[in-house]
Amino acid sequence: MSCTRRRGRLAGARRWDDIAGMRSCSQLMGRWFWPGLATAGVALFFALFLGLPLVEVLRGGLLDEHGRLTLTWLAEVFRNPLYREGLVNTSLLAVVATGFTLLLALPLAWLGDRFDFPGKKLFSAALLAPLVLPPFVGALGIQKLLGPTGALNQLLCQLGVITPASAPDWLGGGGFWAVAAVEALHLYPILYLNVAAALANVDPALREAAANLGCTGFRQFRRITLPLILPGVFAGGTLVFIWSLTELGTPLMFGYNRVTPVQIFNGILEIGDNPFPFALVIVLLAVTALLYLLARWTVGRHGYATSGKAGGAAAPERLRGGRAWLASGAFAVVALAGVLPHLAVIGLAFSNQWYNRVFPAGWTLEHARAALGHDLVVPSIVNSVHYAGGALLLAMAAGVLVAWLTERVRLPGAGLLDSLAMLPLAVPGLVLAFGYLAMTRPGRWLDFLDPIANPTVLLIIAYAVRRLPYVVRAAVAGLRQCSITLEEAAACLGARPATVFRRITLPLIAANLIAGGVLAFSFAMLEVSDSLLLAQRAVYFPITKAIYELSMLLGQGPAIAAALGVWTMLFLGATLLLATALLGKRLGALFRA
Repeated sequence: MSCTRRRGRLAGARRWDDIAGMRSCSQLMGRWFWPGLATAGVALFFALFLGLPLVEVLRGGLLDEHGRLTLTWLAEVFRNPLYREGLVNTSLLAVVATGFTLLLALPLAWLGDRFDFPGKKLFSAALLAPLVLPPFVGALGIQKLLGPTGALNQLLCQLGVITPASAPDWLGGGGFWAVAAVEALHLYPILYLNVAAALANVDPALREAAANLGCTGFRQFRRITLPLILPGVFAGGTLVFIWSLTELGTPLMFGYNRVTPVQIFNGILEIGDNPFPFALVIVLLAVTALLYLLARWTVGRHGYATSGKAGGAAAPERLRGGRAWLASGAFAVVALAGVLPHLAVIGLAFSNQWYNRVFPAGWTLEHARAALGHDLVVPSIVNSVHYAGGALLLAMAAGVLVAWLTERVRLPGAGLLDSLAMLPLAVPGLVLAFGYLAMTRPGRWLDFLDPIANPTVLLIIAYAVRRLPYVVRAAVAGLRQCSITLEEAAACLGARPATVFRRITLPLIAANLIAGGVLAFSFAMLEVSDSLLLAQRAVYFPITKAIYELSMLLGQGPAIAAALGVWTMLFLGATLLLATALLGKRLGALFRA
């Protein structure tokens, strides 16, 4: 009998003896009272701030003025050429962006897992750089590089390839391909982390057995490796697709308004009278929910890709000569493409002038100083710290509680909490924020949270709900790694459950909680959709809303916005380095649907 099975039987026997030894029903009820109360509290939180916004969205799009069910608004969305074009563009944008990320991430993850080559660690770290800059800020840099008067066209003019009059707009007028490219360059690290984690969990003995039977090269990858990592690829790809499907900031920055998220954003002012924004949100919600359920069903039924390895990890093959430089070059090219928006944003932030030039003319710290002294900037930084700090406390409390209930207590139905906690990955921030606006309209029973008056409470809740999955996944990973026998031993020595958790469990999972917490805090600081929709008065603007407003100003506005983007880049980069140091390859599990 294996050690795991023996421990499971002993634990089951102890649990049965504990229950059999109880002398009264009140003791049995007391054993489950606090876990049951905690489960009810978490369920109420999800019902109010995850379920109710979705119900309000459904009501607004499926009920007529008399409260009767109607499909008129949904049908009109598909009949109206404007809305239909937005849905088609949005869907194609998500498909193309996801395809680009797959083409970038899958080969690189395979190369990194199978081979060792010069600069591998450095390039692997550089691949995560796009995560430290919100894509709508990177759009400022891309416009400076690839716009009609951008650096690329100026270089081609100097080389005599084109003339200023015939200079092409590589961004297509700020349209489809520009948005797709920026989103792909921002999101490919998420898919790369998922694929790398899946490859790390493939038992090398399977590849060795296939090689012994003559299955090598690409055939081995297609027949053995790919089916094993497919759940991880699908899970990461689903998250990328949902993210790009509902991205609001990047199309806004490029002025590409023929997409559904921007149409929803433009319908905020008519939220009380116009049912079409609700219908558009319902369509997005239906697509993302279907994809999320498909991902969970696929990964759940075919979870062998993430099972533990049967044998030791195979050492990567050391490449030499031309093959080594080809592998290093592939990583370097993708890493350079990923950091180009960052370099352009830095150039815009610290240059005196960058117009009709290949490189910026002169350097200055004036924009950086203005970014920390502007009337709109300093309050936005303070606001974001308050919002993200409150969200972190709320997410940590709820996330640790959910992980403890699902991994240690295992009350009937408690497993559903894990699915609810991961649901924000499938429900876009745009949908949730729109639902919050709907449920706090005048006359609703939560109208005292109206974000027009003061969005602080709603922003804290929205940030916490959106980043709760990071904390839950980190806490669950920590609880699964530490043996329950230590907690049982402390309980046998008379320690109360709260003492066991505080003195034993919490120190053991502290590194995981820190990693999940810093990611939750940093990504909450840079949340885009919730910030753009819920913060409608300048005094309550968070950082991302301030960057958006500054980028719309004439003169030095874009340069100040870029400088503020540099500060956020440094902040998020430091938090990602800390999280990577604590979690390593397990970091990809936090970005999985």
